[in-house]
Amino acid sequence: MTLVVVMGVAGSGKSTVGALLAERLGAPFVDADALHSDESIAKMTRGEPLVDADRWPWLARVADVVATGREGRGVVIACSALRTAYRDAIRRGTDDVVFVHLAADESVLAARLQTRTGHFMPPALLASQLDALEGLSPCENGVTITASAHPTTIADLLVDQLT
Repeated sequence: MTLVVVMGVAGSGKSTVGALLAERLGAPFVDADALHSDESIAKMTRGEPLVDADRWPWLARVADVVATGREGRGVVIACSALRTAYRDAIRRGTDDVVFVHLAADESVLAARLQTRTGHFMPPALLASQLDALEGLSPCENGVTITASAHPTTIADLLVDQLT
């Protein structure tokens, strides 16, 4: 059973890599963006960063998806999971969730966000996400990988590391 959270800031490729990884692992894929409340989406659309009060109910929904994955075929989730406390909430006291941090330079992320259409996260919020980001600590079950490679290459590398 595979429980993977592909994490990183906006523009890092979480959804693209997560979907490819899920396909390769034979696990369901969930984009945590779809679990945000309408209020949080409206707030981000207006260019307002979320605060913890906005995030905790969302993180509980993400943790519920992980719990369902534990009972089934596993799951791969694309989720920002920027802070250690957020990742702790998602894993709910277990160490069976693998976090994959897609890391990239701010210039790469900004360029990607400038070309992205149809998403509620405006490029103006990138700085707030980078400010909030806490990378994976050595005691966390996870791997950090550069997000500047092609998504299929990243997914292939991750399959090799996770299996």
